[in-house]
Amino acid sequence: MKTLILCLFMVTVSNFLLSQDKVQGAWEARKGDDIITLVIADNYLASSRYNIKEKKFYGTHGGTITSYAGEIKGISEFNSENKEDVGKEYRMVVKISGDKMESTYNRVTLTFTRVDDGTKNLAGNWRITQREQNGQLTPIHTSGPRKTIKILSSTRFQWAAINTETGEFFGTGGGSYTFDKGIYTEHIEFFSRDSSRVGMSLSFNGKLDKNDWYHSGKSSKGDPINEVWSRK
Repeated sequence: MKTLILCLFMVTVSNFLLSQDKVQGAWEARKGDDIITLVIADNYLASSRYNIKEKKFYGTHGGTITSYAGEIKGISEFNSENKEDVGKEYRMVVKISGDKMESTYNRVTLTFTRVDDGTKNLAGNWRITQREQNGQLTPIHTSGPRKTIKILSSTRFQWAAINTETGEFFGTGGGSYTFDKGIYTEHIEFFSRDSSRVGMSLSFNGKLDKNDWYHSGKSSKGDPINEVWSRK
């Protein structure tokens, strides 16, 4: 009996890990010119809907992932359209076949195509932990509910500034990126606070030191940036 229970436990764990590997990375669905993206890394999900051609941003939601057992289940940390969802459980039923994933969320079913498998470059769940002030890097308080995160797959990124306690949403942006020979380049496809930035490409110096990502250059406004992002 104990052997049977142990075998069932091992099968359950194996299925959990297999499902997680299948789901992580970047996915994309299209409805006309509207694009819906999913970026999943380090047990975190970020999704956005936007239109590059018209430079429109419609909305975004995301949060931690607690289970992959037949569905993606987790706790919402931000929702630009309904802050009342923050802190509550969300469920996304998924079926994967090859590079296609059928996803049902809030009674809407979409078919996503895999963009990448989230195993290369800067793939992960990052949070800003240091920022330059008065000429030196200064730690940022990270134990509170207000935070800025950046979720990356192998080729796509999305950042979000949020408050997980109040449900406040301060802004987001995202698109595709490359990381080559110490140069990190973002190609912006959506920006919630300023649509004029859509289509811009920004390059930064980037260096990885274990779980810290040193990031410096100039913002889309031309302001100097010197930050450290840490992976959970």
